[in-house]
Amino acid sequence: MSLNIPGLIGIIVFYVLILVVGLWAGRKSRKSTNSDELFLANRDIGMGVSICTIAATGVGAAYINGTAEAMAKDGFLWTQAPFGYNIGIAVAALFYATKLRKAGYTTLFDPIQEKYGAKMGGVLFFPELLGELFWEAAILVALGTTLSIVLNINSMVAIIGSACIAVVYTFLGGLYSVAYTDIIQLICVAFGLILCIPFAWNNPAVDLSRIKNTWLGTIPNNMVGTYIDTYCLLIGGGIPWQVYYQRVLACRTPEIAVKSSLIGIAITFLLGIPPAIIGVIGSAADWNSTAYEGEVPIPPDKWVFVLPMVLQYLCPTAVAVIGIGAVSAAAMSSTDSLILCTGTVFARNIYKNIIRPQASDREEIWVLRISIVVVGVAGTAIALTVNSVYGLFVICADLMYIIQFPQLTCLLWVPFSNTYGSLLGFLFAFVFRVLGGEHLLNLPAAIKYPFYNNETGQAFPHKTLAMAISFTTILGVSFFTDRAFKRGWIPMKYDIFHCFDNKRLTKRRQDEKDAMPLDDDKQLQLEQLTSM
Repeated sequence: MSLNIPGLIGIIVFYVLILVVGLWAGRKSRKSTNSDELFLANRDIGMGVSICTIAATGVGAAYINGTAEAMAKDGFLWTQAPFGYNIGIAVAALFYATKLRKAGYTTLFDPIQEKYGAKMGGVLFFPELLGELFWEAAILVALGTTLSIVLNINSMVAIIGSACIAVVYTFLGGLYSVAYTDIIQLICVAFGLILCIPFAWNNPAVDLSRIKNTWLGTIPNNMVGTYIDTYCLLIGGGIPWQVYYQRVLACRTPEIAVKSSLIGIAITFLLGIPPAIIGVIGSAADWNSTAYEGEVPIPPDKWVFVLPMVLQYLCPTAVAVIGIGAVSAAAMSSTDSLILCTGTVFARNIYKNIIRPQASDREEIWVLRISIVVVGVAGTAIALTVNSVYGLFVICADLMYIIQFPQLTCLLWVPFSNTYGSLLGFLFAFVFRVLGGEHLLNLPAAIKYPFYNNETGQAFPHKTLAMAISFTTILGVSFFTDRAFKRGWIPMKYDIFHCFDNKRLTKRRQDEKDAMPLDDDKQLQLEQLTSM
């Protein structure tokens, strides 16, 4: 197959448009010396822009391609991400977002460092960092695969080119650029995916009667535990992502943050329907009657390509090009968000709060920009070199559910939680997750729970068990140490994390206040978090 010249021209035009919009939106923050200008767009994001950026961040290339793959390969019942992920974000919007926005934080890790200490916040940053890096890589791989099939270009060129565009406008404009390009990208995603459906649906090779008994899918008895575990992971693991809270914290008011989140989530869910329909079309197609020259029936490991295959072989060229623009838009809307949020946390919570507390705003801004480049390069390198990005991403998503979800929940809702409980909860969660093994990564299980199978791995909901162990550990250890130190069962000299020694606690609070200037609302939140 020769190079698709019209398609390539169309994608180049689209990328130029995104770059121009990104540079235009970020023009007023390009020379700013105020770090909040780049981190949070001066907390000046209104309802319309907030809705678009929240929706566009969720609708990434991995979300689109993954939904189509799950629907085509395993059926409706196993297409869990559009439901679980959006339920998790809805819970975050209703119960977590308001507390964080009212307190005036800059990142999700600010309250963690205020209550548990700067270094414990640094420890908890690593699961988030890994998750975001591999999420970025998975998105870029999905984009590279789609472009290579439809345009017949090298996937490496597609991955590097897309990442470079996202890094450039994010580097220069921060959240302003990311938010305003998300508007264009969201429109492209919706229009492009919906346009493809009638053309593919009416292709002579598609016969829906072929799948009338299989499109729903089935849940075998030995997979019930895995099914429940996956839904719990999607819901709980969707709550603690910094990439979402960066938008919440940038809204003008807490009310806008909640309302725009719920509307954005509804849009995200609705935009999961077109790729699901495309997955149905792909499973109902007679690929032998198309120009497709691969193996038929399609092997299980090739269903990941079903969306670009439908675009390429079941749609006219012009429609396929528009569809590829939709996937490109989805990829870039999530990639730029991940790059920015990771750079923000490193600049503020690692560099400013741990490495160099005396850093100026200008220095912090340059650390952010350097971090954006490094994260962009790292995610791109992973996408180019690692074959099992999906498996690695699953592990990191697991860690967000198992580690970050109970940590954030206890931080905000359990007054007596402290650093001792947080640290041991982190360690127990990590150990039990690793001991449970991971079939996707060929990691053997040291603990074989009930219904274990040598071929498919754990059938017991062991990820939810590890999360529950983490939750219980944080609560139990925090409760015990709180009572033990306050009642004198353990001498204060052994309070190595300065959670209860009044003199040292006062000094730690003052040090953190100096490192992280607080407004009145944020100071009140700090006092509430550390009052117990």
